[in-house]
Amino acid sequence: MIESLFPNVDWDSMLEATLETLYMTTLSTLFTFILGLALGIVLFLTAPKQLWANKIVNWLTGAFVNIFRSIPFIILIILLIPFTLFLMGSIRGPNAALPALIIGSAPFYARMVLIALKEIDKGVIEAARSMGATTSTIIWKVLLPESKPALISGITVTAIALVGYTAMAGIIGAGGLGTLAFLDGFQRSREDVTLMATILILIIVFIIQYIGDWVTIKADKR
Repeated sequence: MIESLFPNVDWDSMLEATLETLYMTTLSTLFTFILGLALGIVLFLTAPKQLWANKIVNWLTGAFVNIFRSIPFIILIILLIPFTLFLMGSIRGPNAALPALIIGSAPFYARMVLIALKEIDKGVIEAARSMGATTSTIIWKVLLPESKPALISGITVTAIALVGYTAMAGIIGAGGLGTLAFLDGFQRSREDVTLMATILILIIVFIIQYIGDWVTIKADKR
């Protein structure tokens, strides 16, 4: 039945492309979480009246975040080709897509982190400071626990965006379902291949959203 609906689909290739998409999404989400969290914390703590108040650092960090958040991803991939080639030795394959995926999504997540941290009751932070808590203690014991649901929700949205980014990266041969849909589907006029790749991408997105929502609910103790 399914073979008649998708006669041109090579299921082994489709499975391989799905695993490549999952690989790119998982790794880039992990590094995006780490880098975006660090950038967001720096933006928050270097703002006026905060623990690390520093106009220059705050402006530079904010400029970096705003610039890379504003560049359309497909253009960013092209701009980063020399850097990717230097770092990875190739611009093709799942690993070659990682630099652009991480650099393109970390600033986006950093803004979400900043928003989450700004929503924390200032009284909680002031209470920790008055008790002599160090900056690292405030970060690990106050900022991150208090903003945990928002941070999880933010990384869920970012991970879903990254699935779409992997599909766009497929246009330059990064691998995954995007490459398969473009090269084997669109360019060969095999609509069933493109449709199946789209269905699988949607399934991945729904799974990420479900897991993210479930973890967010569990993390919210209010």
